[in-house]
Amino acid sequence: MILRPDQRLKLDDTNDNLFYNYPRFVTHVDEAFITQLTDVYRQRLKPNTRILDLMSSWVSHLPPEMQFSHVEGHGLNAEELARNPQLNHYFVQNLNDNPQLPLADGDFDAVLNCVSVQYIQYPEAIFSEIHRILKPGGVAIMSFSNRMFYQKAIQAWRDGTEETRVELVKNYFASVPGFSTPEVIVHKSTMPSILQWLGAPGGDPFYAVIAYRTEAE
Repeated sequence: MILRPDQRLKLDDTNDNLFYNYPRFVTHVDEAFITQLTDVYRQRLKPNTRILDLMSSWVSHLPPEMQFSHVEGHGLNAEELARNPQLNHYFVQNLNDNPQLPLADGDFDAVLNCVSVQYIQYPEAIFSEIHRILKPGGVAIMSFSNRMFYQKAIQAWRDGTEETRVELVKNYFASVPGFSTPEVIVHKSTMPSILQWLGAPGGDPFYAVIAYRTEAE
């Protein structure tokens, strides 16, 4: 197992459904982070494909000029998901209670997760499910920064550094046979370089860990 039992613990161990019971119509990272994430999606996703936005909310940050054949949303707050204009359909499910996705094998071209991987208590099960529902050659993109709901992040994430969190997500992929070697995209600050030169505070760091389901033999 990747994580010891204590590393899966949260400071707030009440059911996640309660914490996410009311909607939060905010973005949890800055605009520069979102711009970089949308650019990654623009480069890695293909039009007219099927996308799963896992642990989503009222925004998906998909490129507005790209058309997809289907975008499925998943999350814990139905009101947030209903507000998301990029979703064709959505479902509500607590993955820490039930990691099995109600989706068919090999049905999606991409699985996305934005700033939520830190809340997964059983990543071995979730990443196995991601692999199962991806088509051969399909891509999984996990993006995150240094922000979190601290009381709901697992201990392994809370206790880690930004570098060890990247390694953790790489290990999540590596724990499932059939994923490619994970790629990592890192931008320590999302603040435009000219503003950094002028002494402005740094923006949210941007991290993306990306892997592909290997082609069927």
